[in-house]
Amino acid sequence: MNFLITGAAGFLGSSLANHLAREGHQVRGLDDLSTGDPQALAPDVHFTRGDVADRPKLWTLLQDVEVVYHLAARVSVPESMVYPRDYNAVNVGGTVALMEALRDVGIKRVVLASSGAVYGDLDQQPLEETSTPLPRSPYAVSKLAAEYYVRTIGSLWNIETVSLRIFNAYGPGQQNPASHPPVIPHYLQQALRGGTLVSHGSGDQSRDYVFVDDVVSAMVAASTAPGVNGLVINIGSGVETTIKGLVRLVLDVSGSNSNVVYHTQTSGGVTRMQADLTLAREKLRYHPSIKLEEGLRLTLKRDPRFNTFPQVA
Repeated sequence: MNFLITGAAGFLGSSLANHLAREGHQVRGLDDLSTGDPQALAPDVHFTRGDVADRPKLWTLLQDVEVVYHLAARVSVPESMVYPRDYNAVNVGGTVALMEALRDVGIKRVVLASSGAVYGDLDQQPLEETSTPLPRSPYAVSKLAAEYYVRTIGSLWNIETVSLRIFNAYGPGQQNPASHPPVIPHYLQQALRGGTLVSHGSGDQSRDYVFVDDVVSAMVAASTAPGVNGLVINIGSGVETTIKGLVRLVLDVSGSNSNVVYHTQTSGGVTRMQADLTLAREKLRYHPSIKLEEGLRLTLKRDPRFNTFPQVA
């Protein structure tokens, strides 16, 4: 098949692109490289640097494409608190621009990478797709708006759509910017350095951490699965892990004696997150296979950045 992936040089985008290319598909990637790394892409991924709102470039890239994966987005909750207008422009405006291009060219299916963050802080756990979203950050709002735009525009122009609400994805190649680092690569790095692991909250708050290979398997299935048009589908591990539990595993797999400090939780955070995977199992035959401890060990093994640290006693 022929695919186009927006945000192809990012963590999930490059993992997906490389997997599809290994399977023999024709893969085109688009990324503005605001955060992505084109070196993460295999040589047989046809990469183009550009903006998802660049209509002439999109028209060219979309020729003969059967399925589009839309992963291009800004993804930091804390950063979105400071720059909500930018998050709206990229995550919402970019999505609308892409959907217009898909209409013009006649693409038959688009898979949107949404986020479990759209649910906010709900008492009901695990979180079902029928739960009423209560987003707590501009990032989460932008992802929910993108879902609505994709589904609505798709229904108007006969484009099949499926939105995957991806929970806390992690694994080799995940970016770790100093300004807003994701918790797992940051904790692993700090543990290997012998630095302090800082939790913004009591440590009792929980997340659903899902390994990148499992996310990729769900995205691949979503490209051809029948009966998914217009759906939003949770993609996670189905397991709820507290920050304290994550810390214990990180210290164990890294062999570290690092200190742990708990601070006041920042605004926009949520208390609990666990994905209900009933719909994913039914529609995508999705069965996550990598448990958190194994995923942490695989991350340390596969990601060359962690090989630069001396072994911590």
